[in-house]
Amino acid sequence: MSLADELLADPDFTTNNDELEVEADEELMRDLEDLEELDEDESMEDVETIEENVDVSELTNVKDVKKVAKLMGSKQLKDVLAKIDELRNTERPPTQIMGPVEEDPEYRLIVQANNLTVDIDSEILVVHKFIRDHYAKKFPELESLVPNPLDYTRAVKAIGNETDLTRVDLRSILPSATVMVVTVTGSATLGQKLSNEEAAIVENACTMAFDLDIAKRKILEYVESRMTLIAPNLSAIVGSTTAAKILGQAGGLMALCKMPACNVMLIGIQKKTSTGFSNASIPKHTGYLFQSEVIQRTPPDLRIKAQKIVAAKCTLAARMDRMHDSPDGSYGRKLREEIDKKLEKLQEPPPTKAIKPLPVPDEGPKKRRAGKKVRRAKDAYAVTELRKAQNRMAFGVAEDETGSFDRTKGLGLIGHNSGKIRAAVVDQRVKPKAPRRAQLMGSSSGATSGLSSSLAFTPVQGIELINPEEAQRKVKEANDRYFGGGAFLKVGKPKQPSPLSQPTQKNQ
Repeated sequence: MSLADELLADPDFTTNNDELEVEADEELMRDLEDLEELDEDESMEDVETIEENVDVSELTNVKDVKKVAKLMGSKQLKDVLAKIDELRNTERPPTQIMGPVEEDPEYRLIVQANNLTVDIDSEILVVHKFIRDHYAKKFPELESLVPNPLDYTRAVKAIGNETDLTRVDLRSILPSATVMVVTVTGSATLGQKLSNEEAAIVENACTMAFDLDIAKRKILEYVESRMTLIAPNLSAIVGSTTAAKILGQAGGLMALCKMPACNVMLIGIQKKTSTGFSNASIPKHTGYLFQSEVIQRTPPDLRIKAQKIVAAKCTLAARMDRMHDSPDGSYGRKLREEIDKKLEKLQEPPPTKAIKPLPVPDEGPKKRRAGKKVRRAKDAYAVTELRKAQNRMAFGVAEDETGSFDRTKGLGLIGHNSGKIRAAVVDQRVKPKAPRRAQLMGSSSGATSGLSSSLAFTPVQGIELINPEEAQRKVKEANDRYFGGGAFLKVGKPKQPSPLSQPTQKNQ
C-alpha cells in the first residue's frame, strides 16, 4: 500500500472533497480496466479474422479503404478519444500526484494514448499508399513531386478530377516552388480522368487520412498537458511528446530511473517498414530521444554527441520526478540550460592560432667545449701545409712522383710554390711561449742592425766578438746551395778509405 493510499484511507485526513476525488479516481480506474478488456477482445477478433486481411502491397483492386485501414473504426481508438475529451478540460494540481507515478489513474491512459500515436502514423502511411495506387491513373507524377503523405493527400483533395490545374489554388497547401512544378507537370501529364466511382473512393480515403491526423493531434495535446504533471522535469528537457514516448516504452518512471543513460538513447529503436521511403539515412543506435527538438536543431555531425549529453540529463530529471522534487520543473529547466550551453560550446569554431614572431636572441656567445689540451691535440693531428700541397695538382703540368720498390706516390705541388720543403704556418695559439723570466732577461726586441754583436766563448781565443748576421748568411747560402730547388742538387762522393785506416793483413 502506497503512502497516498494510506493518507486517503485515514479518516482524519479525508474530507468531503477528498472522498469525491477518490470516487472519481476509482471510476477512472474501472474505465481503464474496461478499455484493457476491450483491447484483449479486439486482439482475439483480429486472430479470428486474420484470413480476411488484405495484402497492403496490392491495393489497386481494393475498393474500400476501410478494409485495409481499420484503426479509425476500432472501439479502442473511439474509447480513448472519448475519455480524453472527458479529462482534457479538468485541471489537476501538481500536489495531488503522490506516491509512484505508475499508480496514478491517468498515467495508464497517457501510456495507452501515446502508443496509439505510433499506430496512427502507420495507418496514415497505409492510407497514403491506397490513395497513390488509385490516383495514379489521374496524375502519376504527383507522387514524386509531393513525398509527404499528408501534403499529398491535401493536394489530391484539392485537385480532385480537375484537368486544368491553373484553376486550383495550391498555395495554402504546398510551397510556391512546388506549386509551380505541379502546375507545369499537370498540364503535360499522360493521366486520364477518373470515373465518379473512382473519385469517390479516393475522396473517402482522403477523409480518413484527415480524421486520423485530427485524432493524433488531439492525443498529443492531451499527453502534453498531462506530462507536465507526471514528469515536469523530463518534459522540460525533451518536450512532453518525447517524454511520454520514452515513459511508455520504458515501462514507467520507476523503470526509467533504473536505466543507465546509454540505454535511454536506445528506447524506441525499432525498425519500421515505411512504404515508399528509405531507411538508409536513419543513423544507428537512435530512438525517440534522437527525434526530440533539442537534438534535431543541432548540426548533423554533432547529433550523436548531443544525444549522449541529453540522455545523461534525462536520467537525472527522471529520478528527480520519481522523488516528486521540483514539481514546477525548475530543475529540468536548469538542466536544459546546461545542455544548451554545452551544445553551443561544441558548435563554436576552433580558436585561431596566432602567428608569434621569433623571440629576440638574448643568448651570448656559447662557451667553447674542452680546453687547451684538446685544442693542442687537434692542432697536432691537423693537416699540414705540406700535406695540402701534396693533395693539389696543377692543370697541364706533370706531377712529380717518388717511390720505392713497386709503389709510387704523387708529390702534387710540393716544391713548386717555394724552395722550402715544409712551409708550415705557425699558429699563435699553440706557439710555445718562453717563461716570463726568460722574456725579461732575453735579448732586445726590434730589428738587428749591422752594428749589433754578441759574445761567443771559444776554447782557443776565449772571448771573441762576432757578427750574428754573418753567421746567418753563411747558413742561408749553404741551404740554397743544397736545397734551393726542392731536391738534393749536390751529392757528395763517398770518401775513399785511407790506407792507414785499412786493416793490415797478418803475415802468414
